[in-house]
Formats: sequence, C-alpha cells, structure tokens
Amino acid sequence: KEEVEDNTDANMEGALIARDRVGVQDFVLLDSHTSENAFLNNLRKRYQENLIYTYIGTLLVSVNPYKELDIYTVTQMQLYRGVNFFELPPHLYAIADNAYRVMCSEYNNHFILISGESGAGKTEASKKILQYYAVTCPTTEQLQIVRDRLLLSNPVLEAFGNAKTLRNDNSSRFGKYMDIQFDFKGAPVGGHILSYLIEKSRVVHQNHGERNFHIFYQLLEGGDKDLLCWLGLERNPQKYAYLIQGRCAKVFSINDKNDWKIVRKAFSIIDFTEKDIEHLFGIVASVLHLGNIQFEEDSNGHAIIRDGTQIKWISKLLGVHLSILQEALTHRKIEARSEEVLSPLNVDLAFYARDAVAKAIYGRTFTWLVNKINGSLANKDSTRKTVIGLLDIYGFEVLDTNSFEQFCINYCNEKLQQLLIEMTLKAEQEEYELEGIEWEPIPYFNNKIICDLVEQKHKGIISILDEECLRPGEATDLSFLEKLEEKVGDHAHFVTRKLADQKTRKSIDWVDFRLLHYAGEVTYCAVGFLEKNNDLLYRNLKEVLCNSKNGIIRDCFLLSELDNRRRPETVATQFKNSLMSLIEILMSKEPSYVRCIKPNENKEPGKFDDYLIRHQVKYLGLMEHLRVRRAGFAYRRKYELFLQRYKSLCPATWPHWHGPAAEGVERLIKHIGYKPEEYKLGRTKIFIRFPKTLFATEDAFEFRKHLL
Repeated sequence: KEEVEDNTDANMEGALIARDRVGVQDFVLLDSHTSENAFLNNLRKRYQENLIYTYIGTLLVSVNPYKELDIYTVTQMQLYRGVNFFELPPHLYAIADNAYRVMCSEYNNHFILISGESGAGKTEASKKILQYYAVTCPTTEQLQIVRDRLLLSNPVLEAFGNAKTLRNDNSSRFGKYMDIQFDFKGAPVGGHILSYLIEKSRVVHQNHGERNFHIFYQLLEGGDKDLLCWLGLERNPQKYAYLIQGRCAKVFSINDKNDWKIVRKAFSIIDFTEKDIEHLFGIVASVLHLGNIQFEEDSNGHAIIRDGTQIKWISKLLGVHLSILQEALTHRKIEARSEEVLSPLNVDLAFYARDAVAKAIYGRTFTWLVNKINGSLANKDSTRKTVIGLLDIYGFEVLDTNSFEQFCINYCNEKLQQLLIEMTLKAEQEEYELEGIEWEPIPYFNNKIICDLVEQKHKGIISILDEECLRPGEATDLSFLEKLEEKVGDHAHFVTRKLADQKTRKSIDWVDFRLLHYAGEVTYCAVGFLEKNNDLLYRNLKEVLCNSKNGIIRDCFLLSELDNRRRPETVATQFKNSLMSLIEILMSKEPSYVRCIKPNENKEPGKFDDYLIRHQVKYLGLMEHLRVRRAGFAYRRKYELFLQRYKSLCPATWPHWHGPAAEGVERLIKHIGYKPEEYKLGRTKIFIRFPKTLFATEDAFEFRKHLL
C-alpha cells in the first residue's frame, strides 16, 4: 500500500481526481480542447481556488491574483528544486527549475519568454524567477555579490524605465532581455542586460491618469533637503510641467519615498561612484528644469526666453555654457550657400527643440544606465559559461488611441508569436522522431504574412515610413498614409478609411490605418509617426551636449557624432534590427514560455472578467498553441513513471515487474483494455491520444488504491 500511496496526490495524475472542482492542471487534458469556453471554464475554476498557474504542455499560463499568495516561500522553492516537471502542481518555480536542470545536465543555453499585456504580472514573474535562482543555486561569498547585483539591477531599471499607466501602476515602458550566466557547477557568476525601445515620449507627455517615470517622483519625495537644494528642485511635483499632465503625481499604491531608499542602496551595491550618482541626478533634475522653460514671441515672431531661472540651473547641472545653451534652444543651424548660419526658431519649433533635448538626454541616459549595470555584472574570467535568458517584454497593446509605440510593440509580439509556434512545432516534431512515432502535419495560422507586411525590405510599412522620413520635400503623416495606400493597399491585412467598405469605414478616421494582426485588428493613428521615427535633435543642440562637463552626458553624446554627416538610423529601423538580433539569440537557445493574464481592469482579487480574459487568450495565441500541442497525443510519459504509478491495475505487473518497463507497460495497457487508436508506444515513452483514456485509468487507480 505504501508503494502505491508513495507517489500519488503530489503529481499531475493525482490531481485529476478533483478535476470537476479545480479543473485540470494541463489544458492538454481538456476533452474539448478546441473550445474557447472549455478553456475559460478551466481557467476560472482554478482561479477561484487560488490556483493561478496552469500548463499547456510545458508552457505556463499565469493569472494575476492581485493579492499576496503564500506560494513563494523558501520552503516552496526547496520543494520544486530538482523535481520532475509534472510531479508537482504547476508553478513558476517548476519552469525555472526545469530550465536550470536541463542546462546543468545537457550544458546548453535556455531562455524563458514572459509575455502578456500591461498589468498581467510579467515583471513580477521575472523577479520571482531571479529570486528562485538566487536562493536555490550553489553560491560562495564572491558569488553573493553577483547575486545581489542581479537582484538589485531590477529596482534601478524600474525607477528609470517604469511608470504608472492606466492599466498598471508599475508598467515597464521598455523591453528587457537579461542573460544570467552560470559556471560549470551551476552557480550564477554574471549577467548581461539588453533593453529595447524605452518610451521616451513619456518624458514630455503623459495621458490623463498616468505618470512620468518613477525616478522623478522618487527624487522629489525621497531626496534629502541638501540634494534638492543643490539640484534647484522643490519637493512639490505640481511645480513641474513634465510631471502634472496626467494629474496624478501621487498614487496611493506607490511609496516613492521607500522606493527611493531601495534605489539609493542599489546604486552603492551595483558599483556607482558618488560622481556617477551626482551626474545622474543632475540629468534627472535638468529634464524637470527643461520642462519649465517657457518661450515667448518677440516683435519679429521669433522665440525668446524671458525668465532665465531654469536655464541657469541646466547650465550648472550639465556643465554647459549658459549663453550657448540659450542660443541653441531658440535657433537652429542651417546650411546656406555652403556655410552654416543660425536661423531663429518660432515659439512652436522652440518647444519642439526643448522637448527633443529632454527626450534625447533621458533616452541616452537610460542606455548608459543599462551599460553601467552590465559593467558591474560582467564576469571577467574566460571559462565556458551557460546562460538562462529572461525576456520580459511588453505584450500586445490595444489602447483607445494607438500610436507609433503600439505599432512597434505589436510588431514585436507578432515576431515572438511566429517564433513560439515555429519552436513548438519543431519541438513536437523532434519528440515524435526521437520516439519513432509518425508525425502528422498540423494546420495552423502562419503569421509570416503579417510580419512581412511590416518588415519586408523596400515593400513593408517600416521601409515606406523611412522613405517618407528621408525624402526631400514636404513629407507629412498624411503623405505617409497615402504612400501606404498606394504600396500595400491591396494587402489582405491592411485597410484605411479610403480602402474600407461602407460598414468598416465608419470606425476608421481619415488619419488612421488598420492592421489585422494574428491577435485581432488594431487601428493606428498615423499622426506623429514621422516625428517619432525621425527622432531628430538639431545639430547645434547636439554640439552643446557633446561639450558638456557632465560625465554621463559626455559619454552619451560623442564628438565623433558631429563629424558623421550621414543621417542616423530611424527609430523603427533600429528597433527592427535589434528585434532581428534578439530572435537570433532566442533561436539558438532552448525555450520555455510563461503567458501572463490580467483577470480584470480594476486590479481586484478574485474577479474574473470573461470578456477581458477571452480577449487575452486570443492575443496570447493560447488556443493556437494548445491546438499544436494536442494535435497528436494529449499525454506522454516515460515508461518507468507510467508503470510505477499504475502497476497495481494488472496482476502481471503488481507488486513488481521484473522485465523492461516498456514491456511492463504493454502488458498493463492490454490488461486494462486500451484500444489501438488510443495510444502509441514510442522508444522511451507511452503516448496517449485522448484525455478520457487517461482519466479512466486514473479513476480505476483511485478505486484500486482504496481496495488495497
């Protein structure tokens, strides 16, 4: 009896007994696996029992509980350490541990892709995985430093790269890929971070109900009196134009003062010098002062700055010459008859120049910050390392108004969906081949057609946008829209008001275009596309920054840039190229996936909003993934494990089977009465086609257990 009891109840098969109440732990075991309703019902049952994790094969679906659950303790971590993947209930730790164990035994590289929409819990998931490795991996005193730096890089990047949005009080406004490097003993010895597309436009503009990046509020709330005095700042965020557009500088769920302390502590551990910190906060303060510069019109219609208070502070903090800075903000250099002359700006252009400087210095400082953290995480010895990469990247975004940023974010998701399906299909095919089981081709939606629409050379939307940005003459957002209609107007996944039928036309504005993504349709407003893609800084402003005495600004704006007369790459092209290289990095590694779901819009525990979740199940491609995973066999297990569990159901295998496990399983299933169409026997595993076959076996086992 002990032998039977021994490995029950803890593992997946044991949990099937309660399937009516708590659903199944693996969607692959859903009888009606193509029904979205069945999928949602299973998710709801589990969520109501505080079971926030469910598998689709080895992919983990995670629903944000919006409350503290007691499932992340050190005891829990130890429980999942070194345990076979399906032996315990679904958990983030099982995903983390499985990647780690396979990496150690097979000496290969892995990545864990965490995706989902804003507020679904991606950043928390990546922090939990990092903590799991910090606690469970072998360590030494020297490694402790690396561990602390890996963990503390998070609050620093969150302070400078996260903000309160309508959907999420701690929304990552950049994509992050972090490699954790391990030595041959499996100890974490270093790390490296890549960041993608920081949302610079937030620095100068926030929508109603949103904030700027956390660091501005942390500095004002937590910085000591002397520091603020030295920076020329006041405590009250209402005094700064760049902080009040969203009208919610104070948020009850955010403790800026406390977060400031954590960030300050992190700086000292990550190896920032006092000079670095002084220069860094000089830049943060300069951005706030820039936002308060006001331009007025002189009698010639040119912009002038009457109140010089803010500009004096910027001059001091950035170490730039006051009169040169003032001139650069109100004039631009243009070439006339092969010499450069200063042309005065009108008020609108002066505000544009001011905002461009604020965005440029913040964006480049963020890149400097990532590089600085990388320097402190770098492992200097040259012995071979294996890595586990964590990709925490913005999910598919559909807002009331979708702009250039959403276009880039959704293109990124389109590429990652392509990767997910390709890699899942490949893994399925390889397992079948390995086990000597015939592969049955699976029909699925290949979204390459949409990726090409966006990225194809000379023909895609990004190429058309770049052409408009670079061509001589008056290019506008509307001329860009016309070019799109001309060049991709006949594409099945593209539509504008002009091209739409009568019914669709009503929902598309004259300045909009609509893309039919794999996850559904999104309407983009073309206004601002050219400006955001160009991201130009007037040359004379660049000159001022290149000569700054602030060390960080000097590192960010190199004098060599001034000699380079070629136009810099556009933002969309830079993003496309960095995405291509990210995909290359991921293709060379073994994948694991975590899909995060946001159960309701109000961050309410226990509330399961069907409409919202159905929407995300679609956006995350979960039904498609399940279809691919279920196309052949719902369940597969190594012969040894299957026999160990169910041997009591057959007199020939109970209590002990003395031959090879494969033969034991064959005897066992013949005795139970499996029909030929219900299963296949591979080289090392049994493959069961239908969940009901497994359920019947499990129910028989449960009955047998009580008899025994």
